[in-house]
Amino acid sequence: MNTLKRTLALVATLAMASTAFVGCGKEETSSSAPSSTPESSSTPEESSDTPADDGGDDSETPADDGGDDSSASSSGEIDASVGQGGSTFTVAAWNPDDVPYLIAQWKGLDYSTVAQDLADDKVDGIKFISFGVGGSDASERYDQLFTAGDDLDVYFCEADWALNYINDDTKTLPLEKLGLGDDTWPNMYGYTDAIGKSESGVRKGVSWQAAAGGFAYRADLAEEYLGVTSPDEMQAQVDDWDKFVTAAQTVSEASSGAVALADSLGGMWQAFACGRTQPWVKDNMLEIDASCQEFVDTAKALWDCGGVTKNSQWTDEWTASGVSGNTMGYFVSTWGFGGFFMDAAGGVGGDQYGKWALCQGPTPYYWGGTWIVVNPATDNGQEARDFIVSATADEAQMTAYATNKPEYVNNSAVMDSLISSGTVFNQDITGNFVDNQNIYAELAENAKEINFNGLITPYDATVKAEFVDAVKSECLEGGKSWDEGQEAFKDKVAEKITTLDWAE
Repeated sequence: MNTLKRTLALVATLAMASTAFVGCGKEETSSSAPSSTPESSSTPEESSDTPADDGGDDSETPADDGGDDSSASSSGEIDASVGQGGSTFTVAAWNPDDVPYLIAQWKGLDYSTVAQDLADDKVDGIKFISFGVGGSDASERYDQLFTAGDDLDVYFCEADWALNYINDDTKTLPLEKLGLGDDTWPNMYGYTDAIGKSESGVRKGVSWQAAAGGFAYRADLAEEYLGVTSPDEMQAQVDDWDKFVTAAQTVSEASSGAVALADSLGGMWQAFACGRTQPWVKDNMLEIDASCQEFVDTAKALWDCGGVTKNSQWTDEWTASGVSGNTMGYFVSTWGFGGFFMDAAGGVGGDQYGKWALCQGPTPYYWGGTWIVVNPATDNGQEARDFIVSATADEAQMTAYATNKPEYVNNSAVMDSLISSGTVFNQDITGNFVDNQNIYAELAENAKEINFNGLITPYDATVKAEFVDAVKSECLEGGKSWDEGQEAFKDKVAEKITTLDWAE
C-alpha cells in the first residue's frame, strides 16, 4: 500500500498544529476557510467550470430548515456596523451570464443592452467585474481582490467551493446584518438553503436559481431499443442504478454496441454523487463509504458493456455523440438545456432537435448553482440588500426574471405557479422535446427530493474530482480493483488537501 504521500501529509499537519499551539497566547475563534482551496468540479471528469445557465429550468419544494437552528426575523434594518453611502456598487463574477440580467431586473434596465452597458461603464453607480474565466478559477480572482483591497460589495460563488468563503467571516457577511433573516426566503429549495449556510448555521449566501437535474433521452431510440413510449415508461426502466445498467446493456446489445445509454462518466457521477448519505470529510478524515464501491461497480458494468461513452465532458466528441445518435441520453441540469444539451441535439433545426424526452432518472440530484454573498467591507449595505431581495426574495421580480432571462428560480411558490399555468419559458428549449413536454414539471419532482443537510463540506469539489478521476484511470482504464484504486484516490486527496488527518 502506497502511504508515503499521506504519511508526509500527516507529518506536515502535525507540524503545523504544533506551531499553532505554541504561538497561541489565548484561545481564539476563527471561521476561516481551510487552507486548501478546492477546485470547482462542476465537471468532475475535467475538473472544469460550469457552463452558463441558459435556459429555464425547474426545481421546487419548500425549503426545510437547512439543518440549523437559526431563525432570525427579517427586520429590514441594516446593522450599524455595515458600511453605507459608497459611490459605486460593485458586483463580481467569473462571466457575464447572470449578473447583468439580475441587475437589469432589479433596476428596470433593458435586457438586450445591459451587458454591454455594464462592460462600457454606462450604468450609473454600478460596476460589474467580469473575470472572463471559468467558475473553477474565480476563487483565485476573488482572493486577489481581497488582497488588493479593491472595491467589492457583492460577489458570486459556485456550489462546490462556496463554503470556502461562507465559512470565512473576513470574506462574507452574515445576511442577518442586512436585516435579512430566515423568513425572507420561506419558499427556497432545501438544498440551496443548506449550501448558503456556514458550518455553524449562519446564513451567508443565497441563490436565485435552482439546478435540479434529470435524465434526457432520445424518445425514438428508447422506443426502438427499450420499447418505451412515454417518460413514465422510461422512468420505470431507469429508476435505480441496477435498472439503469440493465437498460444500458439492452440498448448496447440491441444496437450492436453502436448506442450508449449514458453520455459520460462525469454526467453519471453528477447524479450518483448526490446519493451519498455521508459527508466526504468527517472528523477531519476522508470518508470512503459503501457508495464508493457501488459507484465503481456501476461504472464498470456500464463501461464494459458500452452503456456509457468514454467521452469527456465539455469536449466536441461529447456533444457530437448526441448529434450522431451514438449517445441516447444525457444527465442534464436546469442550466444545461439551452447550452450543451442544445448542442447535443444539433441546435434548433438540427439532426436530433425535437426528438428528446425527460425523466427523473435513477436518483434525485442537482448539478451546479451559484450563491450571492456580500463582502463584509461593503460600503453599500442598502444596495446589497436591495439587490439580494430583488434576485432571491421578491416574488414579483423573480416571476418576471424566470420568464425574461429565462431561469428556474429558487422559489417553489413562483415555480409552482408558472409550471401549473403551462408557462413556456423558452420556445427553443421546449421545442427540443417531443410534444413540447413540460420538462420543468418533471424536474420539480427531483427538486423535492434533494437533501444535502449535513453532507456539505468545503472539500467537496476536490474530493469529488479526484474520486471520479481515480475510478476512471485506475479501475476502468487501468483494470485495477477498487481496493487498489482507492489508494491512488487517497494519495491524490492528500496532495490537494494537506490539512486532513489520516489513520496510521
